[in-house]
Amino acid sequence: MREIVMDTETTGLDPYDGHRIVEIGGVELHNHVPTGRTYHQYINPQRDMPQEAFNVHGISEEFLRDKPLFSDIAQAFLDFVGDAKLVIHNASFDMKFLNAELKWVGKPLLPDNQALDTLAIARKRFPGSPASLDALCRRFGIDNSNRTLHGALLDSEILADVYLELIGGRQPDFALSADAPGSEGQSSAWRVPPRPSPLPARITDAEKETHRAFVSAMGEKAIWSRFTG
Repeated sequence: MREIVMDTETTGLDPYDGHRIVEIGGVELHNHVPTGRTYHQYINPQRDMPQEAFNVHGISEEFLRDKPLFSDIAQAFLDFVGDAKLVIHNASFDMKFLNAELKWVGKPLLPDNQALDTLAIARKRFPGSPASLDALCRRFGIDNSNRTLHGALLDSEILADVYLELIGGRQPDFALSADAPGSEGQSSAWRVPPRPSPLPARITDAEKETHRAFVSAMGEKAIWSRFTG
């Protein structure tokens, strides 16, 4: 199973107010294991960078001036994503921006059901508790000390660690599924085989006799009397 843990950085909150994506980052997982393959792209938004956006991302208009337009990178982005599940924190925000940008350049949109929202998972698992990325890092003891500013690739890498904790820890299926790398021919229903011979009993005869006496003292109506030989 292929997943892309993804984050975007934008100039504001709504693409239909004229805001644009300025950065995309993604980390590839295969069967919940990072492959080492990533996607990272800065994008020229073709608009002014509001001061509040600069304060959050630390990305200036001058820095973005020579970066490609979204139309220049759209196909390469779609090729990287493919049909992988997109793991995103607050997925509706990023999907709204990504699909607006794709629509404006005439590219296929990403289906909403392709996204998996880690914010929703966190709120369901820890109702009433803070569910921001920083709060989840504190909960799971994940080092996010480098996150002084929001950056798409760094946030994707941190979110990958958070996601794996949210679903039960790293490699929750121990990569034993049939399509895992290096598991050719291995059944996804693999189980620990039975021992060739049972382990010897560790209870002594004296302990058995003590137990019989204890049960006998309860009287004939005691339920445990039925199971004592």
